[in-house]
Amino acid sequence: MSENNQGPAIILVRPQLSENIGTAARAMLNNGLTDLRLVAPKPDWLSERAIAAASGADRVVMGAKVFDTTAEAIADLNRVWATTARNRFMVKPVDTPKTAALAMRAIAADGQKFGVMFGPERTGLENDDVSLADTVVTVPLNPDYSSLNLAQCVLLVSYEWYQADSPTLPDRHMTKGAEPPASKEKLQHFFDHLERELDECGFLRIADKRPVMVRNIRNLFQRAHLTGQEVQTLHGIVHELVTYRHRKGKQQSGGD
Repeated sequence: MSENNQGPAIILVRPQLSENIGTAARAMLNNGLTDLRLVAPKPDWLSERAIAAASGADRVVMGAKVFDTTAEAIADLNRVWATTARNRFMVKPVDTPKTAALAMRAIAADGQKFGVMFGPERTGLENDDVSLADTVVTVPLNPDYSSLNLAQCVLLVSYEWYQADSPTLPDRHMTKGAEPPASKEKLQHFFDHLERELDECGFLRIADKRPVMVRNIRNLFQRAHLTGQEVQTLHGIVHELVTYRHRKGKQQSGGD
């Protein structure tokens, strides 16, 4: 099997050591993956240590794209998986690397773009990062000792993708020729619009509860796998509700 440029983007969020980036790149290229994205890496991430750790996969390291935020790193993707070993108390579908790979193969055949997020080794992904994903990936391991380093986790996901190179059933949410899910950039614009108006109307007025409420709202829409047209419809709904509220407010003021 040769390199497959339609494979998942591998997104390393706030990687701690340049060596981790190199070994992750090595795991990617072992399985034909080359789209490496880094979110807020350390200033010295592209060091000799990273190149040495890549062991010949230095072109993956050299070709890595760097982003300031997770949202920017996934903006062009239609579907995103987030790796985590901890219960995040969020209502999200959960895949193993194998079931995630099968789902990825199905949506790759439909021309969608997708990726997998990995957090720093010490802490893993933050809840705000996980809330941007559609699905969580958890590796079923010995419950008494399930610790993995970053490269091992990247290797497991990449390997399952590589091995799943066979026809699969289409995504149960899609029909042939249907519009694919909206890009994360379009979805983020809708979240910004919705949250701005929820702040304005006072729905998110309790400061200490706001972060959890925002994550819950985002997770709700993430699970729906909204198409671009559906996102536009939601923009229109929010706009009309706001317009109606303002119009009603003016009428009441005039009546006074």
